Amino acid sequence: MKRYLILIFLISIVFTQTYENELKPPRGYPNYTFLKWSVKLGFLDLVDLEPEIPDSIIIIEDIVYKETVQRSLMLDIYKSKILTESAPVIIFIHGGSWTKGDKEDYLIYCLAFAQKGFVTASLSYRFSQETIFPAAVEDVICAIRWIKANGSEYGIDSSKVALVGGSAGGHLAMMAAYSADELYFSSGCDDSDISTGVQAIVNLYGPTDLTTDFAIAQEATKYFLGETYDKNPEIFVKASPLTYISPGDPPTLTMHGSIDKVVPIYQGDVLDKILKQNGVTHEYHRLQGWPHTMDATVPVNEYVQNVMTNFFKKWLNGD
Repeated sequence: MKRYLILIFLISIVFTQTYENELKPPRGYPNYTFLKWSVKLGFLDLVDLEPEIPDSIIIIEDIVYKETVQRSLMLDIYKSKILTESAPVIIFIHGGSWTKGDKEDYLIYCLAFAQKGFVTASLSYRFSQETIFPAAVEDVICAIRWIKANGSEYGIDSSKVALVGGSAGGHLAMMAAYSADELYFSSGCDDSDISTGVQAIVNLYGPTDLTTDFAIAQEATKYFLGETYDKNPEIFVKASPLTYISPGDPPTLTMHGSIDKVVPIYQGDVLDKILKQNGVTHEYHRLQGWPHTMDATVPVNEYVQNVMTNFFKKWLNGD
């Protein structure tokens, strides 16, 4: 009987989503059980993480943007072959609990937005097992500076830069953007005279406050910081994006699922609150009934891409 009721519910979701507007959030699920069965029964499709590369896109791979003791850090650049003028750049930062992931993880986004007329880039950064905070933040900042300094070679308008990150990548994107030009995070970069300021941020379910009881208890947090809260609470404050928010910060788009167990929805809620208090232009899309990495599903990914497209048209293209 229980499976029958789940099946009826899942069919109703599919029917509803078929007719939903592209800018209306796709209907979510009551809990992980329903979500799991939806995938298992084929009612919820997952995105292809290795999409075919269109002939219309040029990819410049493995560009070294920073040399470190641990390894060479690289980025990939994607652009349309028919791009004739310099274009805004969208920099993607992958997630993975600060311990794993690859610059190819956001291939689906890099290709999609390159086809829309943007230049896109995706970067690698150092993990917790290689070196601790603030190294990963420094790496992202160095990548921003490198792209701004060398952008003209790749058809990039360096005055129009956006950051996009998911989960740990969202955290790094916010840290880099909200702490722009802070000396604390400027170590190891060439082109140190170039501002790290950006024009827009997209945060996909990234942690914003590492001082909550939940965040403090996570092994990934302690590994990333190289400290425990009882021994060094100040480092948890320094590593929280909320610490650096101030009036005048760049427009921010946040998308977070209400049943996220990895980065609880509170992290998105408190970001929304602090951005409002500081008068920062922002959008908060709180997707009911969706989990962590919700954009790995086709309906959410399509929704995220549509919302991001409108956001970038407004804040990068000035539409």
